[in-house]
Amino acid sequence: MEQQLHRIVIVGGGAGGLELATKLGNSLGKKNLAEIFLVDAKKTHVWKPLLHEIAAGSLNPDKDELEYLAQAHWHHFKFRYGRVDDVDAKNQTITIGPTSDIDGVEIIPQRKIKYDTLVLSVGSTVNDFNIPGAKEHAVALDTQYQAERFHQKLHNSILRAQTQAGSVRPGQLEVVIVGGGATGVELAAELHKATREMAAYGLDRINPDRDISIHLVEASPRLLPALPPKISTSVEMELRKLNVKLFLGEKVTRVTEHGVETHSGKKIISSLVVWAAGIKAPEFLSKIEGIETNAIHQVKVLSTLQTVTDKNIFAFGDCAACPIKPGAEELVPPRAQAAHQQASLLYKTLKNRVTRPNKTPLDYVYKDYGSLVNLGRYSTVGNLMGSLLGGSMFVEGLIARLMYLMLYQMHLSALHGVVSVVFRLIGKIISRRTEARVKLH
Repeated sequence: MEQQLHRIVIVGGGAGGLELATKLGNSLGKKNLAEIFLVDAKKTHVWKPLLHEIAAGSLNPDKDELEYLAQAHWHHFKFRYGRVDDVDAKNQTITIGPTSDIDGVEIIPQRKIKYDTLVLSVGSTVNDFNIPGAKEHAVALDTQYQAERFHQKLHNSILRAQTQAGSVRPGQLEVVIVGGGATGVELAAELHKATREMAAYGLDRINPDRDISIHLVEASPRLLPALPPKISTSVEMELRKLNVKLFLGEKVTRVTEHGVETHSGKKIISSLVVWAAGIKAPEFLSKIEGIETNAIHQVKVLSTLQTVTDKNIFAFGDCAACPIKPGAEELVPPRAQAAHQQASLLYKTLKNRVTRPNKTPLDYVYKDYGSLVNLGRYSTVGNLMGSLLGGSMFVEGLIARLMYLMLYQMHLSALHGVVSVVFRLIGKIISRRTEARVKLH
């Protein structure tokens, strides 16, 4: 009887999960040493740090999305489309719920997949902290669909203001961003640029400086509270130059169809509210029997990235509560660089698990390489090397911008290889001359 191949099932095709599936497929899958499965509730992948550009209309997702089925075909793994409903740790199976088309007609029935090794990499969502009205009246930027939905609302609001009989009403073209972290500040700058470019394409009744306002609300006394104060100060100065209205130290207590209210009694009128504050892991993780999660649904893992209760289940990225080093109480921050580091370590661990099963799993130690915040064409600021130098080196301007752009190219290189990325860049440079600078639909 032919021995069944070791089966590795990765749930979640974000940056870390997709990189891991691609690397394992290129090694274990290509050599027929293991079966690699990637499961995701979406058919395509877009790098999450680009979502604010999609929301503003600066980036057309059709140009930057990757189809999972194609990637699986090219890199020797299997893709399964659907949302994971349940994990049966005892019998080592996952259940993928049925999927339906836009008319509600079922196209794929519920099915189960057995695993020998399960990897959870389902990322995180924003945390609205159960603020009244946030779910109903604010748009999150966790997915490509949400980013495109916000862009449609913004674009339609501008078109309505351009063609309506009267003048622009209070709040009609006001945008409120809740959360002054990286997503919030990058979106504010990108919206400033994109709305002005939209108005330049014949929307002559709209004066962006007069009619369009961007408000950024942050509960902490400064922007980017997780980053060094020097970065916060620099970003705040740039946003104030753009006339972005900052509300620091203000906690949102309610969101309505007319705007937001804060704890100090302020009311900011707006029909366009983006929620970019806080994070939490998907709630279904807390419902899985046999694994432990924390208050924000993150899976508790050891430094090996194995769950504390099951050595056959691994979790990494934003959905995992992982110590920064073995024995530490401090957890790895929810940052893209951490997910990338963990994916690289898991690749080695899982490859050993198949080819050298007696080898002890590797321990993950978080390395802070610094942070970069991109304010579009206006500025890029950050700190480099972080803990590697026992401190940090502040960078801004062209050097910081180039380094920020390189982060995305590094992600693409992990998925497609360096040669493909070079040709892709050349193609984008050529096609840019015949494309609008902002999405106009």
